[in-house]
Amino acid sequence: MTTCTWTLAHGRSLTLGPRALIMGILNVTPDSFSDGGRFEQADLAIEQAERMLEDGAAIIDVGGESTRPGGESVSEREEQRRVLPVIEALASRPDVIISIDTYREETARRAVACGAHIVNDVWGLQREPGIARVAAQTGAGLVIMHTGRERQKLPDVIADQFSFLRRSVELAREAGVGASQIVLDPGFGFAKDPHENIEIMNRFEELAGLGFPFLVGTSRKRFVGHMTGREDAAARDAGTAATSVALRLRGAAVFRVHDVAINRDALKVADAILAASR
Repeated sequence: MTTCTWTLAHGRSLTLGPRALIMGILNVTPDSFSDGGRFEQADLAIEQAERMLEDGAAIIDVGGESTRPGGESVSEREEQRRVLPVIEALASRPDVIISIDTYREETARRAVACGAHIVNDVWGLQREPGIARVAAQTGAGLVIMHTGRERQKLPDVIADQFSFLRRSVELAREAGVGASQIVLDPGFGFAKDPHENIEIMNRFEELAGLGFPFLVGTSRKRFVGHMTGREDAAARDAGTAATSVALRLRGAAVFRVHDVAINRDALKVADAILAASR
């Protein structure tokens, strides 16, 4: 597996490739599909972040608006009210890498100013392209996610990944974002049915043709429930860990998850297999 350096804001960086890295999901929201309301208060969110770090998370991804299907949009001001105090508190710890989960340019800018190192955009720069300027100006790492929402998809799932993500990368480069700042995300669950999600998993190695490392976010998604028969999202962590192993063996570098501990152990097994194959 190729080793590369992911350059981030505030002079930080992460090495991608030799071992799987975990991004812990921190939803500072009342309505996220799996844990909405549990960590809405800043003190509870910070405690959860500390637990995830102790369990082995390399990155904490802080989000202030639910991206679940049918989730309510919030104002930019409300999003910032939720996330900025949490980011500022976490940034006081030297061992934390912080990601802001937003598609809004101004929220991203303020989050990086408060200490965030990575901007994670679920609309792949194609809703507010100005978010790429934030990454260019601050040196922040940039996660560019594929989505099928609000557009016509191509019939072939991998062709659609290439079409959408190439456009997103072009937007990033036009804004002045360096290649070493970019990580891609295939957007599991975002306007994709179970068959499409499984096909992306099965053909994941083809995405290496885009030339960037990949983050994946299968955690507790509906298609995991479809495969395991688990209707309750919180009961899908074992199934999530299985997808993490499958995707790690096919080349994924970063894993965005709710339950850090179970995925940490599963990914250690995958890394041992990869090390033996090398």
